[in-house]
Amino acid sequence: MFFTAALSAVVLGCSDDDDNTPAEPEVAIKLSSSADLGSFLTDADGNTLYYFATDVAGTNTCTGGCTANWPVYNEAGLTEDLVGEGLDFDDFATITTNGVAQTTYKGWPLYYYAPGGVREAAGQTTGEGVGGVWFVAKPDYTVQLAKGQLIGADSKHYKGDYTEGDGPVTYFTDTHGRTLYIFVIDKKNTNNFTTGDAAHDAAWPIFEATPEQVPSTLDKTLFGTIDVFGKKQLTYKGWPIYYFGSDTQRGQTKGVSVPQPGVWPVVVKDLETAPEE
Repeated sequence: MFFTAALSAVVLGCSDDDDNTPAEPEVAIKLSSSADLGSFLTDADGNTLYYFATDVAGTNTCTGGCTANWPVYNEAGLTEDLVGEGLDFDDFATITTNGVAQTTYKGWPLYYYAPGGVREAAGQTTGEGVGGVWFVAKPDYTVQLAKGQLIGADSKHYKGDYTEGDGPVTYFTDTHGRTLYIFVIDKKNTNNFTTGDAAHDAAWPIFEATPEQVPSTLDKTLFGTIDVFGKKQLTYKGWPIYYFGSDTQRGQTKGVSVPQPGVWPVVVKDLETAPEE
């Protein structure tokens, strides 16, 4: 009788301990997925988060009527334990625009989609590709699309044809908003700039990447890679892709005027296919 009572007390004691175990905190931002888009960011309730191509410099450029259709996302007090699996807490930050706080991911401000002022339902991704400038926020983009004024190292403004003038251009960046270029001397799948000499190559470093995820308005099959001194350089329509070493900030396009306009164009969707040797 004594043994049975003691055993019952132990069992009840364990049960009480289990009840007092702190619950795991619910994540505030996480990954969802779809067959078409792969993995993308959502809030805790599964509402899709987006980035805006014109925010490439890391600031919110959604103004006027845009703000009703694209409300900012902000997660105040975000901590590492509130970030879901597959995401890195260090990729998140907060900016303030006109007194309003907004969460950023890899430097891109995050938004919800609310067409006509009515936010889309959880699980929907109807904002993908809107206007060619709004895209779901993803953890594994190889390239992203940016839109802005091209400004060369000479501080002059250039249009998409590399004549002087004003007008936004939609161009490719890496996932952190760093501008990508081609070299007009290159041929299809042939890098004619890189020599393997570190000092020389630092002026136009190759973009080391393999095709993973791209915005839905781009054709992933047009990307590839070539081997350059033991490294994988991403290509688009056969053009090897580079950075400009003097671009030190997000969205800078200094390379468009070096050594003269048109020699190192930014990468754009409608590039002509690189010529054969």
